[in-house]
Formats: sequence, C-alpha cells, structure tokens
Amino acid sequence: MTKPELLMPAGSLPVLKTAVLYGADAVYIGGETMSLRAKARNFTKEEMREGIEFAHQHGRKVYVTANIFAHNGDLPQAEAYFAELKELKPGAILVADPGMFSLAQRICPEIDLHISTQANSTNYETCRFWHRLGATRIVTARELSMAEIGDLRKHIPEELELEVFVHGAMCISYSGRCLLSSYLAGRDANRGACTHPCRWQYAVMEETRPGEYMPIEENERGTYIFNSRDLCMIEHIPDLVNAGINSLKIEGRMKTALYVATAARAYRMAIDDYFEDPALYEKKKETYLEMVSDCTFRRFTTGFFYGRPDQNDQIYDSNTYIRNAVYIGSVQGHDEAGRIVIEQKNKFCVGDKIEIMKPDGRDIEVSVLGIYDDEGNAQESAPHPKQRIHLELSADAEEYDILRMPQESAL
Repeated sequence: MTKPELLMPAGSLPVLKTAVLYGADAVYIGGETMSLRAKARNFTKEEMREGIEFAHQHGRKVYVTANIFAHNGDLPQAEAYFAELKELKPGAILVADPGMFSLAQRICPEIDLHISTQANSTNYETCRFWHRLGATRIVTARELSMAEIGDLRKHIPEELELEVFVHGAMCISYSGRCLLSSYLAGRDANRGACTHPCRWQYAVMEETRPGEYMPIEENERGTYIFNSRDLCMIEHIPDLVNAGINSLKIEGRMKTALYVATAARAYRMAIDDYFEDPALYEKKKETYLEMVSDCTFRRFTTGFFYGRPDQNDQIYDSNTYIRNAVYIGSVQGHDEAGRIVIEQKNKFCVGDKIEIMKPDGRDIEVSVLGIYDDEGNAQESAPHPKQRIHLELSADAEEYDILRMPQESAL
C-alpha cells in the first residue's frame, strides 16, 4: 500500500503556510483569474511565487487551479496566465475544460496536468482518454462510490493517479457544474462566481396567489431543501487506501486558517497512525472525529461513497455552521516587548481562557493577560475584526500557531 498524499486548500498566502506546517503534503491554490473560487482572496503572482518557494523549502508541493469553463474572451488571458505559471513552476495545474488543457499543454508542457472534478470523470474510459492526452492525475467525480473508484483503479494505468475529495462542503449539482447561480444571480459558477444559492431558503408560491409563500417542508424556520451536510471520511481511511487512491483532498479554499489547520492536523494524524499500525488507527477513530470537529462544519455525511445520499444527508432547518471553536487569529511574530502579534478575527477579552493550537498536535490552554494596540494602548477586549493587536498570554506562542476559543461541543 502506498501512503496517499494529503492535499489541503488555501485561499491566501498565510493559509498556504498554515497548511504546510500543519501536515499537508501538497496545497492547491488559485490565482486572481481562471479559478472556480473567484470570491476567495486568491494569490497574486508574487504571493504564488513565495508560496511555492515556502512549500518547496518544506518538501511540499503546490498545485494551481485553472478549472473554469472558458469562453472565447477568456482565452487570451488564459494564455498569459499559463505563461506566468511556466515561470513559477508549480507541481501541477488543474483544468477541466479541454481548451484550457490544450493551452496549458502547449504553453507549459513541463508542468503536470491534473483533471479537475468539474470534468465529471465517472468511468475508466474517460480516465484513459485524459491519460492518452497527457494528464497525470484525475480528480474523480464526487458522485462515485467506493466500489466504483476501486474498479476504476483496476482498469487504468498504474502511473495515472487518482485524487478524491474526502472532506468539506458538498455541492447540490453534479460534480459542482451548477447553473443555479447564473440563473438566479447572473453570476456564473462555472467561471468562478458562484453565489451558493443551494444554501438559500426556498418556498413554494401558487400562480394565482402571488405573495403567498408556502414552506416546502413544514418548519417554523422554513426549509433549505438543497443544503447538504459536509463530507467527512476520516473514519474510513482504510477503505480509501484500499481503493487505490493517491491523493486525499480537503475542500475549502474559502475557509480560514483555523479550518485548514484543524483538518490538516486531524487527517495527518489519522493517515500516519493507520500506516504505523491499523489497530492504533481503529482505536483512535473517535479522537480523529473530535479533532476535525474543532472548527466549523454542517454535520457530517459520507456522501456517495457508500450509496446514494438521501434525506438524512441534507439539512433542512438551517444553513448555518456548527462552531466548536472561535478563530481568534494566527501568530505573526513578536513585537519588541516580546508580546505576540496577530490580526484579530473574532472578539475576545482580557481574562478569557483560549487555546494555542500547535502544528505538532499540542493544544495549550492559556489566559489572556493583556491586549494592546499598535501604539501600546491597553484594551479590555478586541472587538474589531482585522485589527492588528499585541497579546500578553500566560504562555508563549510561536509564529504560525493558531489561537482559538473552544465552544461547547456540538457532537
């Protein structure tokens, strides 16, 4: 058995560094164009260069997404973008559109090409087709079962890698190829501008009674009929390995450093424990699930891996996340007085008990002894998101440590 790669998302340079330090083997990112997460902060050319260099210094890889379905007007920009990537030398480029594949292959043939899940690869003949064209990896369609993936593996060349989503948000539409956003909001999900209408609240209105809205599911809060639970396969690592999957992919380029650190650390431990001793992995399954729940999630499902999802895999009463920890910030370094410096994400106060989350798996409970602004003025609380603040804690923290405030468990 080959240990699969742990592939983490990053929507910004600090989150990329977090992913690398907290256990990712590789990180996938998007530039400022050509990506299906246009609303993420994404990477400038120089940030991409720094991120790739940082990953390489730690023996990790960076893959760049260019998985939009391009229109004619996108192609000149795509050519320029691939020329930039040729210079930056990421580990691979992800594409879904055959035209984008052809451009990338012509402009930067030395960079591996991975076929995005948006290409809907559901059978081994499709995989063979892309392999003959020069693809080195297929990100399988999300709709495949574990048995189908295992059968697919048996019918494709050994050198053709398989990448599978194992954790994160699920899309209501087939492999994410959705027209809802374009129809309802004029923003094309297939070109990176999805407004996530699958998370909206819906009702039925009868034609002769305009303005009279009837809930589709009887509930005092309405219904969210398209709202899926989040995928979580951390309790099924052996099945993923035995199916011959080369890369385990976490969804979430719009997510925080806390989410990425939490998921990376939990899956890193689960994968490593399984390959050290399968009995150890089985013994610690509950621990992994608790660890991966220490951020935000929408309750969990195994998606299509063990059968078609049904009503038990949807969330009809709410579109909000369960939050087991509040993200306070990531440590950026220390000031001249020795205090740690962060960009604050959520409110907290002097006297609060918080946790320092470390890449090596330790969680250290500390007290907030002091909060100061850039001028050294003391504050009783930090109520303003994105404020740069200086903290005095009862124990020291290091650069890239995550600060979080645990909430009552929702499990």
